[in-house]
Amino acid sequence: MSIYSGNGHFKHMKPFEFPSGPRLLFGANTIDQLGSLAKEFSAGRVLIVTDPGIRKAGHAERAIASLQQSSIDVLVFDGVDENPSTGHVNAGVQFVTKLEPVQLIVGLGGGSAMDVAKGINFLLTNGGRMEDYWGSGKASRPMLPSIGIPTTAGTGSEAQSYALIQHEETHHKMACGDPKAKFRAVILDPCLTTSMPRAVTAISGIDAISHSIESYVCTARNPVSQMFAKQAWQLLEQNFETVLEQPHDIEARGNMLLGAHFAGLAIEGSMLGAAHACANPLTMHYGVLHGIAVGLMMPHVIEWNAREVQDLYNHLFSGMLQERFLELRRRGGMPESLRDCRVERTSIPKLANEAAQQWTGKYNPRPLEVMDFVKLYEKAY
Repeated sequence: MSIYSGNGHFKHMKPFEFPSGPRLLFGANTIDQLGSLAKEFSAGRVLIVTDPGIRKAGHAERAIASLQQSSIDVLVFDGVDENPSTGHVNAGVQFVTKLEPVQLIVGLGGGSAMDVAKGINFLLTNGGRMEDYWGSGKASRPMLPSIGIPTTAGTGSEAQSYALIQHEETHHKMACGDPKAKFRAVILDPCLTTSMPRAVTAISGIDAISHSIESYVCTARNPVSQMFAKQAWQLLEQNFETVLEQPHDIEARGNMLLGAHFAGLAIEGSMLGAAHACANPLTMHYGVLHGIAVGLMMPHVIEWNAREVQDLYNHLFSGMLQERFLELRRRGGMPESLRDCRVERTSIPKLANEAAQQWTGKYNPRPLEVMDFVKLYEKAY
């Protein structure tokens, strides 16, 4: 494994593979290029996967207009929620199969819309159920080309080949990945993010910031993933407070959107860590929004990991990384403890047991046992 020493050198350099990213269109009003981009994929009919809020904001109508100007038929499935589940994917598949076949899928919205778009792509092209693709590389047939258009600067899902889908009955978060599921192209239009409420800007921004930190120090890190992670951190950390206070600052919005995308690329080429392992059970059992859950756990994970990777934290940020993260979280007006989210203290052992089984935690730079997860939750309480 390549280990960054913090002084401009990588020690113990070993071979690694870094997946190529999607074609990227970045800039204000680039959504208007969707029609011409879809034409390049020879698409006569396109499925847009989005949510009611995006339609209300007018973003979906703008995407539809661009496609129609290129003489492309459009179907719109807007039955996506903030916590994407197998139910949402199944509903989308049923919606499409009742109509004419599509040649291209567009995920328009936050990470939920893009994950559901990937999920629909799996089932439309390969059949079966979403749980059949839990894991990596389980799609045996070609998949439809797809385009990702994020309207939040958060998950970085548009840069990744995985869809995170919650099983509707068990509530398990299933990471379903395949190189064929990756978006062929991505449109990053900062104008689409100005409609986000302040709370959504904060929650999604903290999620992206956490991605940059965890991917930078995870055990699967490599020189390319760390390059993207560090650039992501710098863009996000330097613009987060600006977009909170000046939501229509397009330059700051663009920097956040690009930072979230770079963090997504870093994850795709490496992994995450214990903060995300802790977050998933909180979402599963208490409905804590993912960005809030990660934000609650991240400071304590930084403290836990410092013994192993303090030099990397220092290289990422010259000051006290934990304190800077706490400051950003406070500026976002986010909850500061599990108690604030009505998590019951008696559930901590159960949460810890489940966190210890999460695959992201296996890549944490300092290993954890179940009791270590208990301590992290206790600190966050």
